[in-house]
Formats: sequence, C-alpha cells, structure tokens
Amino acid sequence: MPSPYSCLIAINLLTTPPDVPVRPPLPADWSDLREALVSISIQWEILDQRETRYVFARIEDFDDNLELVRHRFRDLAGAPQISDCWRFPDHDSVNEFISFNRSYRHFLDGRQLVDQDRGTVFYATIHETDELFQVWDTLRDARCEYYFVTVRRQALARLRSMIGDSDYQVGQLPPCVPLWRFENE
Repeated sequence: MPSPYSCLIAINLLTTPPDVPVRPPLPADWSDLREALVSISIQWEILDQRETRYVFARIEDFDDNLELVRHRFRDLAGAPQISDCWRFPDHDSVNEFISFNRSYRHFLDGRQLVDQDRGTVFYATIHETDELFQVWDTLRDARCEYYFVTVRRQALARLRSMIGDSDYQVGQLPPCVPLWRFENE
C-alpha cells in the first residue's frame, strides 16, 4: 500500500493538465509513487489493470506515461463509470439483438430490390435500422470485457449521448429494429 504522501503526490500529478512539465521522481521514491499512480489510476478508471505491465512500469517512461493518463483523466472527466454497464443487457443479449438488427437490414435490402415502388419507405427504414445498430453496437463495446476500461467508458459516454441522459439513467434503450414500422405493414 502506498504511503499517504505518495498518494497526494500522485493525485496532484494525475490532475495537473497535460503538457505541464514535471521532474521525474527520484529512483528512491519511484516504487512507492509508482504504486500510488497505478492504484489511483485504476480506481479512477483511467488505467486498465492489464496495462500495468507497461504503463508506469519503468521510471524511464515516466513522462510519457504521465502524459497518457493525464490526457485520459481530462478526456474521461465526464464519462460514466464502468458500473453503469449493469443498467443494460449483458454482452450475449446485446449480440443477439445486433444479429437480429443485421438480419432485418439484410431483409430490407432484398425487399427494396423487389418493391422498388416503395423505395423511399425502404430507404427511411434502412436508415433507422442502421441508426439503431449504432446504438446497440456502442453498447456492445461498453459491455465487452476484453476491451480496456477506458475504451468501455468512452463507449458509455457515446451511448449516453445517443439515447439521452434520462433514458441512460434508467437503462432504457431503443428497440434493436424500428418496431414502429411494423405497425404500418
């Protein structure tokens, strides 16, 4: 466990804007500071546990690694935490919805060729289907546990932007295909 002093230094280093130069730590202080930087970065979800093999692994890379996590801290400042994933369907379910979306899209492509007199309707439905795919594909990225935590948080931020804050907060997703089109069929 890093010392409280190293934790304070790490917090200061991580929250300083990118491109502000910092003196590298002394070799005697590196181990404790490294532990604090890694621990806090993981806790703040700006560093994935799997990245610790090479981020802050060597004192020689301190400047580059610090720049990396500072940029992430800034870029992910308003992004949701990974725990928000639990509001939404699991990865396997999301894949099934996406598969249905793509099957429906393929069906529409075929129908568009046969029913050419309804081209504008098919064009609009295909466009809606593709927009819904984007929502579900973004959720798939967020639920994909082999992606780094930073990628997943970025996906959650995009998802929130796509569906709106209120729907995001309650985990309300649009359908995977434009169901309103079935009412007119």
